Amino acid sequence: MSAPALPFAQPTPLQLRPFRAVRYDPERVGDPSDLLAPPYDDLDPARARELRRHPHHVARLLYADAPQGAARELGRWLRRGLLRRDERPALYVYQQQRGARILQRGLMGELLLPRRAGQLLPHEDVSAHVVRQRAAHISGLRAQLEPLLLAHRCTESTAAQVTERVTRRPPVTVARIGDVTHSLWACDDVGELALVGGGLSAGQALIADGHHRHAACLDLSADAAGPWRHSLALLVDTARYPLRLSAIHRVLPALDPEKAARAAAEVARVLPLPAGPRPPGPGELILAGGGQAWIITEPDPGALHDALSGHPGQWAQLPAAVSDYLLLRHAWSVPDLPGAVMHLHDMRQATEAVSAPGSGSALLLPVISESTVWELAGAGVLLPRKSTSFGPKPAAGLAMRVLGLS
Repeated sequence: MSAPALPFAQPTPLQLRPFRAVRYDPERVGDPSDLLAPPYDDLDPARARELRRHPHHVARLLYADAPQGAARELGRWLRRGLLRRDERPALYVYQQQRGARILQRGLMGELLLPRRAGQLLPHEDVSAHVVRQRAAHISGLRAQLEPLLLAHRCTESTAAQVTERVTRRPPVTVARIGDVTHSLWACDDVGELALVGGGLSAGQALIADGHHRHAACLDLSADAAGPWRHSLALLVDTARYPLRLSAIHRVLPALDPEKAARAAAEVARVLPLPAGPRPPGPGELILAGGGQAWIITEPDPGALHDALSGHPGQWAQLPAAVSDYLLLRHAWSVPDLPGAVMHLHDMRQATEAVSAPGSGSALLLPVISESTVWELAGAGVLLPRKSTSFGPKPAAGLAMRVLGLS
């Protein structure tokens, strides 16, 4: 299920400008580690409710049912000094580190959202309903609590040299979430900012995470002079700091695995896996449930063509398209309703969720390559939703963009 090579779009300039970040003041709140949150999509509802019990946790803003109420709470935190706005505009060097290993390092700022194709490449489709939700949240809150995660391939060494110099200084914020240390440095020197901006001018970026937030900003930016022409963004040079790309698995609580295997055999080759589920390789899907497992390969060309009618031809090579359209919709008639499908990033969690008899089925997907994602995005082909997961993602609340402050 590997995708064919496609031409890249021509790089065009990126514009990342300094901004005055709003950050927790450790003198007022203590260790900010206790107040930050994992990215929006990586937190299950139960954990979000637990974090919201803390009176000043960013989850109270991130998962607010009423964004206007959250905006008032954000205002109270600012007036009380729990949050403070940096005095000078800066680009921020953001780093995630586990032990001695740097997992990610990038530049955070306000990115002018390009309207022309070929500058900022989305790689996944979005849900109109979710876009409306995100737009209502950020416009009501008047703030962005977490940046878009953008992968880019920098052709200049200037930005990297400045970034390396900045990280030799004391960071302005250090927080620890799990076993990962998150560090933030402010680059506010005029000369250094000019060098960084020049180093980014010839770049092209791929939206690695934040498609719905990006689409929400585009919807809100009809007013060319409005604040949503820019978005909080983290640019990571993947030539120096490659992002981790993993698959997203499907868990179907109401689907009997044996019935699923029989139905799948009508549209693909299905063989039992006596040793149990394992990570799928290229061209494979693994069905698991109730202590059993099957390997699904070689989709029937005619059935796949019918299932993908109206979608790009390249989708026939994509695991998520075979999974969601040929199997879930066509062979298994899984309804597109809340709770019918859960998406899990961890294979072990997915298989454990369906290990007991009667607990449903899990469909494990293989990882596709980053080059495939870039090639398809460059050709204007969007992947099915929940096709990929790039990481590590930035924490929410470390450096926030808050509008309307004097």
